[in-house]
Amino acid sequence: MTAALDQALAWQQQSLQLVSRTFALTIPQLPDVLRVAVGNGYLLCRIADTIEDDPVMPWKEKAHWQQVFLQVVEGQADPAVFAEGFGAVLAAEMPAAEHDLVRHTADVLQITHSFSPTQQAALARCVRIMGSGMAEFQQHASRQGLADVPALDRYCYVVAGVVGEMLTSLFVEYEPRLRPQEAEMQRLAVSFGQGLQMTNILKDIWDDWGRGVSWMPASLFARYGCDIASVQPGSHDPGFQQGLEVLLDVAAGHLENALRYTLMIPADQTGMRDFCLWALAMAVLTLRRIAGNPIFANGAEVKISRNSVQWVVLLSKLMHRSDALLLASFRAGIKPLRRTALAATV
Repeated sequence: MTAALDQALAWQQQSLQLVSRTFALTIPQLPDVLRVAVGNGYLLCRIADTIEDDPVMPWKEKAHWQQVFLQVVEGQADPAVFAEGFGAVLAAEMPAAEHDLVRHTADVLQITHSFSPTQQAALARCVRIMGSGMAEFQQHASRQGLADVPALDRYCYVVAGVVGEMLTSLFVEYEPRLRPQEAEMQRLAVSFGQGLQMTNILKDIWDDWGRGVSWMPASLFARYGCDIASVQPGSHDPGFQQGLEVLLDVAAGHLENALRYTLMIPADQTGMRDFCLWALAMAVLTLRRIAGNPIFANGAEVKISRNSVQWVVLLSKLMHRSDALLLASFRAGIKPLRRTALAATV
């Protein structure tokens, strides 16, 4: 291992602490080899997200930079040239940690290109699908919301489901015992990603609204007499509340698949299980907070506390080897969210 690669790895570990509270917590639970690959994959996705999240850049320019970034990941373009060019046009109001991440694109890619061909292929595929998909949705993003539930499913796939597929490829390469179940795990990974992304979408409804965007499926809310484009933070609109209940139930169903996915991981791979379990449990707790306060007006009102996160960590470490305890705990946690009759109408 070269000194330059050592330096890049040290920077990667530091950067993860700055760009994501959740992943900074969960990624260190993984075995060393996976920790480096998953951390690097997250930073690649974070750069793609940074392109999408720029509040002033036109969507055509975002699509251009997504394509250039993919070329960088695939080794067809110079990461330093990308960093300089994109960094020069990235909005000043974007977080300092993301400006710093873009400046260090070459360090991120030095690590990427040190991986096995299988790992590199998994990461590049994720960036390709995510980048092109986000550019597609940015073209039409507005407070009008998405057209329908299938459009929401597609959005969740390109921003999160594909990440689940990437992680599964990395997991299977690391843990050969998973290979016979890979096809089923890949299917469940998409649902896992959708459950986590729907949780974020529901938590951030009004934060997204504040920047002129909605990812709500308009036709679903219209079924209950609610025009999603006209709803405002803290809404008491009964149609909006009904639509929200349905989406909470759908998200909970995806998280049930996430638990099935997690239990496929051998019980002795406790770090891999904890990585999944912590994200899953925090999503369940967030959905429960939304269900308990459906007229919330900003994401901070339904954000789970640090104390809750500490309980997640403690309970996971006590139960992560026991499928029976995990199932019982999950069923108790998810029960208030399940509205099967409503979900069937989506």
